[in-house]
Amino acid sequence: MKDYSEKRDFHRMQVESEIEITDSKGNTFAGTCRDLSATGMQLLVKNPVAVGEELSTVLHPNSDQFPPLETICEVTRCEPEGDGFLLGANISEVTR
Repeated sequence: MKDYSEKRDFHRMQVESEIEITDSKGNTFAGTCRDLSATGMQLLVKNPVAVGEELSTVLHPNSDQFPPLETICEVTRCEPEGDGFLLGANISEVTR
């Protein structure tokens, strides 16, 4: 049985890696992936993104041993964080 501190089905992995993000209008911008799980990710970006927005992402690994992780995800949360915005996103598809 899971204790109260971790009720998620999948554990989060702390990442802190650069991520390339493309919105539904084709605008591409950079962000930082702070954490990643099997079903979602937390992203730090400079500008706000609307909840419900579909994003394509390319997470570049810190090493050449692994290929980039490419996903389609939906923004579920957008909150101010320092001089940027913290996004919560559900991964709907892993494309690579």
